[in-house]
Amino acid sequence: MSLNWLSHATLGALLLAGSATAQAGDSPWQARIGVSKIVPTSDSGSILPGEVDIDSSTGPTVNLAYFFTPNLAIDVLGGLPFKHDIKLNGSKIGSTKQLPPIVSLQYHFAPQARLRPFVGVGLNYTYFFDEKLDNGADLELSDSWGAAFQAGLDVAIDDNWTVGGDVRYAKIDSTVKVNGVTVGSVDVDPTVYSVNLGYRF
Repeated sequence: MSLNWLSHATLGALLLAGSATAQAGDSPWQARIGVSKIVPTSDSGSILPGEVDIDSSTGPTVNLAYFFTPNLAIDVLGGLPFKHDIKLNGSKIGSTKQLPPIVSLQYHFAPQARLRPFVGVGLNYTYFFDEKLDNGADLELSDSWGAAFQAGLDVAIDDNWTVGGDVRYAKIDSTVKVNGVTVGSVDVDPTVYSVNLGYRF
């Protein structure tokens, strides 16, 4: 009788341990660390005669997501400042730095599968700073709020770890001042390409 009780207790302990392991990846929090490339699709409007371009920039980024349900999550993208060269007709005339935090509401189509596609929609806030013109004039780019859209894929390695990637598009419209005088606006509207390593905890 004692051996039977012991076998049942052992089986119960194994089942509980297996359940705890299975639930390890079911935490509502997920963190990702990766690299993103920001590719502006700038439209200079009427700032200067000629073609104004803002160069691409690559740097480290982090994400933190909270899952309200297995399918719905709120995600925040952040990172170190990105530096962009500003060019006129192909020649560099200045530079700027920017921080591009994006908050998105995501829908995950298959949260328990190995391949986990998702889409998101949210809000982007871009903070420009350290703006410079090579000729010594004072350049100022206003901060910007705009819509952001996302599509991505996570690939599960185990219950906790994933590798993945996503593409985001953000609306950025900044007013441009030179020596304190408004000279026009620029639509940066970047596409952001990211690859990352994620952990569910």
